[in-house]
Amino acid sequence: MSDVLIRPGLLFDIDIIADFQVKMALETEKLKLEPPTVIKGVTAVLDDPSKGKYWLAERAGAVVGCLLTVPEWSDWRNGTVLWIHSVYVHPDHRKAGVYKKLYLHLKQMVEESSEFRGLRLYVDKSNVGAQKVYESLGMSGEHYHLYEWLK
Repeated sequence: MSDVLIRPGLLFDIDIIADFQVKMALETEKLKLEPPTVIKGVTAVLDDPSKGKYWLAERAGAVVGCLLTVPEWSDWRNGTVLWIHSVYVHPDHRKAGVYKKLYLHLKQMVEESSEFRGLRLYVDKSNVGAQKVYESLGMSGEHYHLYEWLK
């Protein structure tokens, strides 16, 4: 894991981030996304930091994983909770600590910040493998149920 570098996503990363998002949606939800739409969405985040921030994991100079953090203001905590979205680790680098390194980077960032209060994420109910990873890092799925309406 020491050979994995975590860094913010930058404009020149748009194509790899979008590619990972398209692959993640197909793999986890059998959802076929339109690459031009995803590229526009990734670009919007990179152009406007208030929308979120991408974090990339690099190994030997190649991007092997990424995720998106999205801020949510918590009046209860008088601070920001970061939601973890769009997690993807390249299949050749899974079970090698890539997500763990990304998560621990974010956790340390939250612990050292006076602004951030915690980390949250949601996971598809059928994605048992991901749930086990999140639980192994000390996250709990016992507090909330997620409800949604999407256009």
